[in-house]
Amino acid sequence: MVYYDPLFRGRWTLRRLRSTILSDIWPEMIFFTLFATLITLLTMKGGHNLAISRDLLTVGGTVLAFVISFRTSSAYERFQDGSKMWANICTASRNLAQQIWIHVPEDRVLPEKDPIPRLHVIIEKKTMINLIHAFAVSVKHLLRDEPGVFYEDLYPSVSFLPKYPTSIHEPADIMPLWHIRGGHHTAPAALRRRSTLFKMVEGKRPALKPASYRPEESIYDYLPVLRLPRWTWKRAMEKVRLLAKEDDDEEAPEEEAPKKIKRKRIAYSTVVESTVPVELYLVLSNYTAYLMQNNQIVNNAISGAMVNSLMQLHEALGQLDRICNNPLPFAYQAHLRMTAWLYIIFLPFQIVDVFKYWTILATFFVATLLCGFLELGQEIENPFNYGLNDLDLDKFCDEILKELRQITAVPCIEPSEFIFGSNSQPLAPHDRRSAQELVTKSEYIGPGRSPLTDMDGLRRTLVRNWAEVDRVTRK
Repeated sequence: MVYYDPLFRGRWTLRRLRSTILSDIWPEMIFFTLFATLITLLTMKGGHNLAISRDLLTVGGTVLAFVISFRTSSAYERFQDGSKMWANICTASRNLAQQIWIHVPEDRVLPEKDPIPRLHVIIEKKTMINLIHAFAVSVKHLLRDEPGVFYEDLYPSVSFLPKYPTSIHEPADIMPLWHIRGGHHTAPAALRRRSTLFKMVEGKRPALKPASYRPEESIYDYLPVLRLPRWTWKRAMEKVRLLAKEDDDEEAPEEEAPKKIKRKRIAYSTVVESTVPVELYLVLSNYTAYLMQNNQIVNNAISGAMVNSLMQLHEALGQLDRICNNPLPFAYQAHLRMTAWLYIIFLPFQIVDVFKYWTILATFFVATLLCGFLELGQEIENPFNYGLNDLDLDKFCDEILKELRQITAVPCIEPSEFIFGSNSQPLAPHDRRSAQELVTKSEYIGPGRSPLTDMDGLRRTLVRNWAEVDRVTRK
C-alpha cells in the first residue's frame, strides 16, 4: 500500500494554511509565549523568584490531559458518525434506485383502466430516481443551514411537485415545501397577494442559488484577532451616534413633538420552515405505497427491501440532524478552555527554576499542544460546512448522481437477448467456442482428442476450467 503524507502533498495556499489549527490558535500562542518571557526575565534578571511548587503541574496536567482527550475523541466520533451516515445514504439511495428501476415492471395494467404505455412507466421510474438524488442534495443544504429548494442542483428535480393540496390554487393553501425561496422567508403579507405569490410559485424558472453557496472569506478569517477591534469600534460608534442624537433632541424646540417611528406590522411572530428532506421522503414513501397497493411489486421481499431502504434514508437524516444541531454544552467547552488557559498561565511559574530560559520555548510548545487539541475538537465537531477539514458533501451528492445515472443507463431487457451472442464464451478458458456456436448443436461435445458428449463433456470442461485457474493462481 502506497502512503503519502498530506502535509507535504500539493501546493500550500492561504486557504490550505487556514485549514490548519495554527491559523486559529496563533493569538493564544503569542500571548502565552510573551507571558512566559515576562516571567522568565523577571526571575532570571529582575531578582524576583517567582517559582512555585510543581505539584499543580503533575495533578492538573493529568486531569487536563484526560479531559482534553475525551473532548477530542467525542468530536472525532461525531465526525466519523457523519461520514457513516452519508455512506448509509449513498448505499440506501443506490439500493432503492436499483429496486425501482429493475423490479418495477414496465408493463402495467391497473384494474378497470387502460394499459399504461411503457414510456410513461419508464418516465415515472426515472422521475422517482431523480427524487432520490434530490433527497441527498436537500440533506446537504439542510445541514449547511440553507433552507428552501431554489438551488441549481435541487430545484430542477423537484419543480414538478404539487404546490397546492387542492385543484383550487389559493395563495393561503401553498404547500410547506414552497414557503421558502432561496433561503429567505416569504412574508405572510406577500402570501396574500396573488401577484407576488403566483410570480414566485408559478414562474417557469426562478432565480436559483449555486449548488455550493460558499461564504466569502475576509481578512478576519485569516486574522481572527482583528475581530475584537472591529467589535470595539462598532460599539464605540454606536455610542457616539446615540450621544449625538440625545444632544440634538435637547436642542430641538419644546413645541416640536418627536416624530413617531413607523414600524411595520408583523402578521405572524414566527415562520415555520419546511424540512425539505422529509417532504421528499414522504413523496418516495407514497410512491412505494402506490406500487404495493396496485400489486406492481410481485415479490414481497422486494417490497420489504424498498421499505428498508427508505427507513435507512430517514434514519440517516435523523442522525445527521442530531450531529449538526446538538453540539457539546457551552458550559463544558467554556470551562475546559478556561482550565487549559489557567494551566498554561501557571506553567512558567512551576518550571522556571529548572528550565531557566528554556521556559519560554517549553510554554510555547505546551500552549500549541493544548490549545491545538481544543481547537481541533471544535473544528471537526460539525463536519458539514465548507472548510477543508469538513466532509465533502458535494462529492457525496455527485457520487450518488453518477451511480443513479449508471443504474438507469442499464436497459431492463431479457438475458437471452445478450447471453447467446457470438462474443460470449461461457466455458472459457478450456472451451473457447462462443455461446452462439454451442447452442446450435443438438448436444454438447467437449473439446479435445477424445471428447465426451452431453453432460459428461460439460462436467469435464468445468473441471478443466477450475484446474487451469488453480494452476495460474498458484504461481
